Amino acid sequence: MKKDFTPEDELLFLALGGSGEIGMNVNLYGCQGKWLMVDLGMTFSGDQYPGVDLVFADLEFIEERAHQLEAIVLTHAHEDHIGAVPYFAADLGVPIYATPFTADLVRRKLKEAGLVDEVELHVIEEDHGQFAVGPFEVTYIPLAHSIAEGNALLIDTPHGRIFHTGDWKLDEDPIIGEPTTEEELIAIGDEGVLALVCDSTNVFNPAPSGSEGAVYKGLLEEVQRHAGKRVMVTTFASNVARLQTLGDVARETGRQVCVAGRSLDRIIEVSQDNGYLQDFPDPVDFDTAMGLPRGEVLIIATGGQGEPRAALARVADENHPIELVSGDVVLFSSRQIPGNELSIGIVQNKLAARGITMVTDRQSMIHVSGHPGRPELEALYGWIRPDILVPVHGEMRHMQEQGRLGKECAIPDQVVQQNGDLVRLAPGAPGKIAEVKAGRLVLDGDLIIPADGEAIAMRRRIMREGVLIVALDGDLNPRIDSLGLPLDEDYDDFVAEATRDITAAIGKLRGGDRRDEASVHEAARLAARRAAQRWSGKRPQVRVIVPNL
Repeated sequence: MKKDFTPEDELLFLALGGSGEIGMNVNLYGCQGKWLMVDLGMTFSGDQYPGVDLVFADLEFIEERAHQLEAIVLTHAHEDHIGAVPYFAADLGVPIYATPFTADLVRRKLKEAGLVDEVELHVIEEDHGQFAVGPFEVTYIPLAHSIAEGNALLIDTPHGRIFHTGDWKLDEDPIIGEPTTEEELIAIGDEGVLALVCDSTNVFNPAPSGSEGAVYKGLLEEVQRHAGKRVMVTTFASNVARLQTLGDVARETGRQVCVAGRSLDRIIEVSQDNGYLQDFPDPVDFDTAMGLPRGEVLIIATGGQGEPRAALARVADENHPIELVSGDVVLFSSRQIPGNELSIGIVQNKLAARGITMVTDRQSMIHVSGHPGRPELEALYGWIRPDILVPVHGEMRHMQEQGRLGKECAIPDQVVQQNGDLVRLAPGAPGKIAEVKAGRLVLDGDLIIPADGEAIAMRRRIMREGVLIVALDGDLNPRIDSLGLPLDEDYDDFVAEATRDITAAIGKLRGGDRRDEASVHEAARLAARRAAQRWSGKRPQVRVIVPNL
């Protein structure tokens, strides 16, 4: 196993995020003593991190080697690829490279964080733009995805070429942008590709992901079918092609556009500043939208994943200037992300209870994924013809399945890794050579802390078991309070018995223990916790306040 993690005369790959999970992508390539970072993303928190919104990859490995890091290269502007930039880029102290749309969003994030002058941001203006840092020469390869300026990276190194796909799909009618053609990809393969580092998200999908052009037809038919009704469409704010599609649908059906959601406002502004959505209809404000005949407005809203503060959830709660009533329609033009089923269901049930019609991508062709199904993966394998396949951007089941698919398609070597696996791609047989620290950090309030630290662990325990507080006075008489214990009717009886138990436990202390704060604290804590468990079946976190003895 490799002990010195400085890359020597070799080509290394290391994922710190995004391998074994979907989201939070951070990938490193090492060669000749230098490292190159591809993407610096984050993910959104769930119930496992109570009180936390954002989750990041632990970058300790590369932070300790920041002097070896040459640059950060961003493939596209989704949050799971750029969201951690404002929190870590300045400390890493290296330049960032991005295409114009992505760079604009990153610049705005840095400005909001007060860091715009502390991070060197290089904009790669042209398609297939190139730059070189250290032993790496990087070329942007435009590919279709559910955001403007999705790109793969062709990374030339002294040991061979890497084709890093980023997030991608094949789309003959992408609406926005011009992806690299089949012929161009075949030409890249003809020149030789050592390793294909590839998106695994949709590997279980037996069909192609579909074209954005087909979504236009599906959305047009749905909006036409609901003529005379107020129609709201919820989609991912970053899907610029979908916004263009919805603008065209509104125009075709004679509807005014109303936009509900600050992230949508921001994406539209950035898109137009960078040459996209130039013919997007001028949106009307909420008051104007509500004053229009119901069949003359198309509302585009955030919140299709059930986010409680997004526009759709507030509309469902009747807490938004936009109002929907029985007979109105919500089109879910987005895929349900695994893990969001409960929150989406809550919003949908509220809408259903009010008689609002809902249509999802399971009922109508109103959404296509931005990630490749099996036929698209097989096509790319045939065009690129890599020596090595490294699946990324997926849970372990996705990456293992892509490894099997690559083997079926005669790719000579498949390296299925996970966060923290240090992989040697060349020279010699490719494979894992070491493990490094890879974990998670969370943004908790204003602080970035370990996701597995005591603060989060304690919060989980409190959430499960509740809290019991014991305050002792100067004579060591206890006063008890609690939070979260299921003892409403029996609470006074519980307090009385717990008080007696604590008093008795302290009374059993002898000699110096009676005046020892630690001994008194532990005796009171154990007695209180046993009483709580006896009465409620819960094992609460017990906090004992002991006077100076």
